Amino acid sequence: MDTNTASLEVVARPNGDVISAVKSSSIPFSFSEATLGRHLARRLVQIGVSDVFSVPGDFNLTLLDYLVAEPGLNLIGCCNELNAGYAADGYARSRGVGACVVTFTVGGLSVLNAIAGAYSENLPVICIVGGPNSNDYESNRIIHHTIGLPDFSQELRCFQTVTCYQV
Repeated sequence: MDTNTASLEVVARPNGDVISAVKSSSIPFSFSEATLGRHLARRLVQIGVSDVFSVPGDFNLTLLDYLVAEPGLNLIGCCNELNAGYAADGYARSRGVGACVVTFTVGGLSVLNAIAGAYSENLPVICIVGGPNSNDYESNRIIHHTIGLPDFSQELRCFQTVTCYQV
């Protein structure tokens, strides 16, 4: 079964100023092919992002594969997460919406200063941080790329004060 998706997206700053309004094109897809990675890649293109700044890591490699495969999206590798965040900030200043992708905890905490700066300037920057799968969340285990605690929500809490939305 194929389904089309279409909507009107409005990108607005926290103060309410509209940056852009984009009518999404209908993109046919099969539910058997629907993944979060493919959806994120297509949505980035639909809102006008053509370049995504990234640092590969264990918890974002599958997403990076979808970003590389998405027509109209260029993945730009950065030497570290802070640079990826500042590149997304500069992109947002010049193009409208910036995006970066980093890995869990070591990447997320490293990009935090750039995201906080973009937030203070009311810049539309999308920061996607990969994370462990849902099975790991309930295991109460300490895994690599963490700060040595089995609490995987510490990074989310850090982003809550310097971003408009977190999931």
